[in-house]
Amino acid sequence: MVLRGPLSRVLKSALSSCCLPSRAHLSVAIVGAPFSKGQKRRGVELGPKAIRDAGLVERLTSLENAVHDFGDLTFEHLEDDARYMNVPYPRTVGRANQILSEAVSRAVGAGQTAVMLGGDHRHVVMQDLSVSPDLTHLIQIISFFFFKQLTWPSARLQDTPSRPDLCLIWVDAHADINTPMTSPSGNLHGQPVAFMLKELQDKMPAVPGFSWLKPFLTARDLVYIGLRDVDPGEHVILKNLGIQCFTMRDVDKLGMQRVMEVTLDHLLARKQRPIHLSFDIDAFDPTLAPATGTPVNGGLTYREGIYITEEIHNTGLLSAMDLVEVNPALGASPEAVEATAGLAVDVIASSLGQTRELQDTKQLGL
Repeated sequence: MVLRGPLSRVLKSALSSCCLPSRAHLSVAIVGAPFSKGQKRRGVELGPKAIRDAGLVERLTSLENAVHDFGDLTFEHLEDDARYMNVPYPRTVGRANQILSEAVSRAVGAGQTAVMLGGDHRHVVMQDLSVSPDLTHLIQIISFFFFKQLTWPSARLQDTPSRPDLCLIWVDAHADINTPMTSPSGNLHGQPVAFMLKELQDKMPAVPGFSWLKPFLTARDLVYIGLRDVDPGEHVILKNLGIQCFTMRDVDKLGMQRVMEVTLDHLLARKQRPIHLSFDIDAFDPTLAPATGTPVNGGLTYREGIYITEEIHNTGLLSAMDLVEVNPALGASPEAVEATAGLAVDVIASSLGQTRELQDTKQLGL
C-alpha cells in the first residue's frame, strides 16, 4: 500500500523526528567461502548458497547499500596433505586461507565493507598490508571464516613494517582458541584465535601451510560473547591471558545491554578503531539455529543476538564481518534450514544498518 496526501506527510514528519538510527549507506562486498576441511561434518560448504537463497542480497540492497556479490571462491584439496600432529589437512587449509585473503583484499582495496559467508570456522589470522592508511583497517579483517580465520592478503606482504590496529568481537558458543597441542580433535575450526594472538606464538608449532601468517592481535584486542562450551585447555588459555569473556551465564546475570557496554568500553575506550565481527551461528540457541554442526543448548535469544549487531553498527566502526557454520545438510527439515539461514541474514543485515523499529520505508511509499 502506498500512502499519499496528508497522511503521507504526517508519517514522513514523524519518521524524521523519531529516534530511529540513521543509516549510513555502504558499499558491501559479499564473498562466499564454501569450505569444510576445518572440521569433519560435510555440508557446511553449502552455507553460502543457503544464506544467499534466504535473501541476503535483496535485504542488504533494501537498506540502500550498494551490494556487490563476488560469488563463491574455488578451493582445491591438495593431494599430499598428511596430518601434522593431530591436525588434518593443514596445507589445504593454509592454501585456502591465502586464496580467501587475496580475494577479500581486492574487495576492500576498492573501498568496500567485506562480508564473508562460511563455510566452517577455521582460523582468524591476519597479515600486514601495504596499502593506504584509510584502507588498512578494512583489509586487515580478512576472515578465514571457513575456520574463522582472519587472514592477510598475501604472503609477500608479511614483512611490511606497519600493522593495522583493530579489535575483534567473537560471538560463538565456542572459544576456538585451542592450539594443536590442546585440541581434543585437531580440527582447525577450533583453533583460529590461537593463530591470531601474539601471546600464544611461543606455544604454537610450525603448522605446514601457515608459515606465511603472522600474529597481529593481542589478548587485549579481543572480546568473546556467548561462550558455553569451552575445552579445558581453552579455559587455561583464557584465564592466563586475561581475555575478556562473557559466557551465557554472564549474559543471563548482566543482560546484553551491560555486556555490550563493557565490550565496547574495553575495546574502544583508549581510542576509536575498526571492529571486526566474527559471528558463528551456533552462538544462538539450537531452537533458533538448528542447522549447524556443533549446537549447544542455552544459547543467545534472537533479541540478544540482534542487539549485539545493532550496537556494533551504531558505533560506525564495523569494517568487516564473517558469518559461519550454517550447515544445510544438518537441518532436520527444509524449515530448519530456512530458519537458520534466515537468522544469518538477519544478523548480517542488522550489522549493516537494518533496525527493528523500521526495516523499509519504501513499503509505505515514503
